[in-house]
Amino acid sequence: MLDSYHHGNLKQELIEQGLRIINKEGEDKLSFRKVAAACGVSHTAAYAHFRDKNDMVTAIRETVSRQFAKELFKAVDGVKEDCVEDKIVALGRRYVSFFFEKPDYFKFLFTNHMVKVHFDIEKEYEEDFPAFTLLKKLYLEMNKKNGVVATREEGERELIRLWSSVHGIAAIACMDSVEYDGDWNEVVMNCIK
Repeated sequence: MLDSYHHGNLKQELIEQGLRIINKEGEDKLSFRKVAAACGVSHTAAYAHFRDKNDMVTAIRETVSRQFAKELFKAVDGVKEDCVEDKIVALGRRYVSFFFEKPDYFKFLFTNHMVKVHFDIEKEYEEDFPAFTLLKKLYLEMNKKNGVVATREEGERELIRLWSSVHGIAAIACMDSVEYDGDWNEVVMNCIK
């Protein structure tokens, strides 16, 4: 039955359907049978791509994180090298627009899994959430460029302010219970400058 799958990349479709099931029913309700049924394939087809449920959940987490980080780095790379402030704005705008386009990713990342961040500006942490690591790096570059020497506490407060601004807008835009008759892209353009 795996050979007859004709909708494109079965592994990616299994990941996307697994993500939806986790968001709707919880990780404990995820099963190969449910995911395969959502893809219209035999449940054994999932075993061609994942050893077990934990392997699938890990693949979902890695896929979501990787796609999100890729989009953020692409947004930042599109800005002139010496325009750090513009890079921060581009990062914030893409952060919100990515999750507005993929609210299932937002819910999965921030509801179902631990996102690690360290606001300490004096040290790098390898396990930090990649989006936050990029924001922190740009913030430190901006300070250096502008000759700003922030204390550890000032840096932490500023990082919290910057991240909570974009994350808050993304959270609101992803809420099923919020009905907005305007354009979220306009909100992003006006709020993240």
